[in-house]
Amino acid sequence: MWKYIVVPAKGAIFVVDDLLQEFLIYLQVEKGLAKNTLVAYEHDLKKFISYLKQEKELALNEIDKNFLAAYFYFLRKRGDSPASTARELASLRGFFKFLCMEEYLETNPTIYIETPKLPQKLPRVLSEEEVERLLEIPQGIAPLTLRDRAMLELMYATGMRVSELVNLTIQQLNLDFAYVRCLGKGNKERIIPLGSQAVKSLQVYLEKGRPLLVKNPRETALFVNHHGRGITRQGFWKIIKQRAREAGIYKEITPHTLRHSFATHLLANGADLRSVQELLGHADVSTTQIYTHLTKNKLREIYLKTHPRA
Repeated sequence: MWKYIVVPAKGAIFVVDDLLQEFLIYLQVEKGLAKNTLVAYEHDLKKFISYLKQEKELALNEIDKNFLAAYFYFLRKRGDSPASTARELASLRGFFKFLCMEEYLETNPTIYIETPKLPQKLPRVLSEEEVERLLEIPQGIAPLTLRDRAMLELMYATGMRVSELVNLTIQQLNLDFAYVRCLGKGNKERIIPLGSQAVKSLQVYLEKGRPLLVKNPRETALFVNHHGRGITRQGFWKIIKQRAREAGIYKEITPHTLRHSFATHLLANGADLRSVQELLGHADVSTTQIYTHLTKNKLREIYLKTHPRA
């Protein structure tokens, strides 16, 4: 089986699979990317390498824009969505950029390939009234009920990512000064303030809920399951789905719904874009701007309903 590449920049022969592993280690150690992101990079690049081996036994330094164009045509013909194709191109760009940076290659052929234009997909959000109903659903003093209420309150109070929420430790929480230290993408830390309702729910959970759930006194996870271990993304997904049904909310809900709602409601009530960007942990403000479209749609809806000559 073909598996080698000749690299003129270093005048040697390298195993392409080894270069892929070196790139993944770089992403993990130097860039601090999350496990799910690393898995996506590996999946995309293994797919490309498989195509490379089956179609033409080319060295990486022999790949040009025409070969890449043929590869992406193959992906589209196979049925890959524009979003998948854009992600696969991003993975290839990162890989070839790394190979040039490490002097395995002299030129990066991906610079000639345009990113496919994607239709803007607005995230689904809950109305403020729906959020109120959802947050009021977990009632009672059962440990899991107290946990659910604290999780939902904290998610809506901070807008943090689900991965950030489920990975929180007790040490990251400061209820005396009402803030949480959140570790985001690339292990970048941000301080997020907490509202009074979130603080109250967390205090009750820490005093009367978590101690009854935790089996191991060394457990540091803030939110734990009924086994006393840290809750997972899937666990939170089940919680929000169940609680939404109990609240009579039947629209499609994902684990990020409260994050999207948090950002949209802040902007709708007068928060500036840069502040929301910082709270969400977005590296680029353009990522945050998608929520301004949602607030504009809401304003138009209100206008059409209330203006006498609309």
